[in-house]
Amino acid sequence: MTSGISRRARVLAAAVGTGVLVPLVAAATPAAAAPPAVTCTSAKAGLAAKLKKDITAALATRKGTVAVGLYDRSTNTTCTLRASSAYDSASVVKVTVLATLLWDAKKSNRYLTDRENTLAKAMITKSDNAATSTLWKQLGMTKIKNFLKAAGMTQTKPGANGYWGLTQITVTDEQKLLKLLTAKNAVLSDNSRAYIVKLMGQVVSSQRWGTPYGVPSGVSVAVKNGWLQRSTNGWRVHSVGAFKGGGHDYVMTVLSHGNSTMNYGIATIQAVAKVMHKDLAAS
Repeated sequence: MTSGISRRARVLAAAVGTGVLVPLVAAATPAAAAPPAVTCTSAKAGLAAKLKKDITAALATRKGTVAVGLYDRSTNTTCTLRASSAYDSASVVKVTVLATLLWDAKKSNRYLTDRENTLAKAMITKSDNAATSTLWKQLGMTKIKNFLKAAGMTQTKPGANGYWGLTQITVTDEQKLLKLLTAKNAVLSDNSRAYIVKLMGQVVSSQRWGTPYGVPSGVSVAVKNGWLQRSTNGWRVHSVGAFKGGGHDYVMTVLSHGNSTMNYGIATIQAVAKVMHKDLAAS
């Protein structure tokens, strides 16, 4: 009965105590780690489960690596996916640049100059890169890092050598910034917050894709998007937004890379945004 079975196999069978011979096979390759799951919490009954299900479904067939953040003050709802994963910022860092500029001006007890206002408006509403580079250089790394520290944005690493678009950002920190823009706090003055949100509400129509997709009528929109193609991880396509109305006050971040085209990334972000707006509106 045991002929042809190695002594090692017989020892193993005895060791497991089953009396059944266990043929030895090469160790199986570990299965790929399951992708991280969407997590949601809410004070509103049923809302967290609905959001988790719908966000998961919206991403089920999408390629690329996507990180998601949602926070609604009205229902104390939070959803996250890959909240601490780092992404090249592309142009969403421009909101941080403007926040730093205003934070620093307040510390010096001064208003922005006409030149700074012009640069800020071009940077946010048209995503003007030259204006951003000018302000980034003017501020310098020390002030930018000091703002990030004041804002509690500990996971954000400014891009070196003037490459602001390669700043490393996370959903966690982008959500922290959006929360600062949309509620009273000790970091940004009420005037500064209103100014940033106003400019994000005036973004040119061709750049109003992403998180505003599917927003209910009567809800205000403030948005800033970013897009960047590199040799590794394809297109980075990101969108951050703040929304208020219809009984809700919420902020949303969707970051992605590994997109084959910019439009593919936009479609992924919009699939997620649509269900988040829909579920909140129905709650």
